[in-house]
Amino acid sequence: MIKCRDLSFGYDGKAVASGISFEVNPGDYLCVVGENGSGKTTLMKTILGLVPPMSGRIETDGLVRNEIGYLPQQAAAREDFPASVREVVRSGALNRRGLRPFYGAAEKRIADRNMEKLGIAALAKSCYRELSGGQQRRVLLARALCAARRLFIADEPTAGLDPKAASEMYDLTQQLNGEGMTVVMISHDVGAALKYATHILHIGERRSLFCGMAGDYINIGPGCALAAGGESA
Repeated sequence: MIKCRDLSFGYDGKAVASGISFEVNPGDYLCVVGENGSGKTTLMKTILGLVPPMSGRIETDGLVRNEIGYLPQQAAAREDFPASVREVVRSGALNRRGLRPFYGAAEKRIADRNMEKLGIAALAKSCYRELSGGQQRRVLLARALCAARRLFIADEPTAGLDPKAASEMYDLTQQLNGEGMTVVMISHDVGAALKYATHILHIGERRSLFCGMAGDYINIGPGCALAAGGESA
């Protein structure tokens, strides 16, 4: 689905990481881990076309933007946004709506289905800004899923959540993957990444330290990835 080859990326003319190579295949659940400042978020934005690559190439095998659901770490919908839960979730179907001025029955069904899936259907008429942090994150996840057709990308979706809400978020993401959705997630929680992901990409020191199956990452360990022969980009 996605192939990155010898990718260098950054911002303001400064490379954050170089020589990154990895693949994401349909049905994968890839967790991108690494220390702060290693370029995880910039990598995701580069894949999404929000930041141009500095060198290397990205192949997407026919994947187009309106097939991707993206949940950024910093919520696009502000906490004081005066909209109902239903309105926020439906906004994820804007690309599906096209040039039509109103949402059609299909977009409404998709939004309703995702609210049901995430257990927030009863909150449909509630004001988004009055929800708890965990509830708001579920709303934004439902909105992202309205856009996701083939790929769901999440940037630290559990940031700011209490342990219970974070666990529920990981469970929901694993459920999506089990239903056939390809998932790429940035996570600061290596333990959770190893529990839920099928594949791990570890970025650090301006390069890739490991890329492969989660089970191999467990056996090698992040500190020994290169020395033990883990795949180095």
